[in-house]
Amino acid sequence: MVNPGRAIKKRHWLQAGILYILSLVLVVFFVGPLFWMVVTSLKSPAQLYSYTIFPRPIAWNNYITALRSIPFFRQLTNTVIIVVVNVVGQLLSSSFVAFGFARLRSPWKNRLFALVLATMMVPQVATLIPSYILFKELGWIDTFLPLTVPAFTAHPFNIFLLRVFYQGIPIELDEAARVDGASSLAIWHRVILPLSKPVLTTIAVFTFQNTWNDFMGPLIYLQTPEWFTLQLGLASFAGMYSVDWVSIMAASAVIMLPCVLVFIFAQRFFTESLAFAGLKE
Repeated sequence: MVNPGRAIKKRHWLQAGILYILSLVLVVFFVGPLFWMVVTSLKSPAQLYSYTIFPRPIAWNNYITALRSIPFFRQLTNTVIIVVVNVVGQLLSSSFVAFGFARLRSPWKNRLFALVLATMMVPQVATLIPSYILFKELGWIDTFLPLTVPAFTAHPFNIFLLRVFYQGIPIELDEAARVDGASSLAIWHRVILPLSKPVLTTIAVFTFQNTWNDFMGPLIYLQTPEWFTLQLGLASFAGMYSVDWVSIMAASAVIMLPCVLVFIFAQRFFTESLAFAGLKE
């Protein structure tokens, strides 16, 4: 006679083994290109098209050559300025708008919120030409303004994420603050924001990665090489008839490093806020 406990245990180990195998396959699928990028960046041009996986010897000079081929520190400064302004703009505007949808009373609140979410269905390409014409009429072309000012108009996904998080905060805290004479602005600043660090960190990570990796925006609005970002700097390695793959991989590894570090250090807040939003919804 088969022991039911042993059968359940075997089924548990079988399911765990399948999950581990699938996880390993996904890790290889996602980490493989990153590994190949780093390995290629350490090869010499002669080893680039060889069957050697690990370079011998390791060409550390590829990184120095790649960073010297472009005005790296100037482009890094431009990128950091745009990223910082976007992160601050999204945190302020999105948290403020989401507070209104989550805490304030209005007969049109739900309809307006549905309208805001509906804008996520509009492709970014559809608004590209009107946006360019608007910024051109304002005289903002070849400046950082088209890449920074829109961040202060809030993003629908960030509003959704913050609204769900705010709804999980007890309303009694707002009522207690109003008894003490606090206004809605004071409640948002002194009560809601200090309790929203996980979701605010998640939005900051999203905004950081999207802005840091943005290529299309700087390509469209920036014309003077002095204002180029790191993503535009990568494009300079691609020649008309040939591509310097070694330098591209070395520069890409350096540019990718901040995104990896930010995600690693903010991963705890990232998973907490998304799990909370999913359970609440």
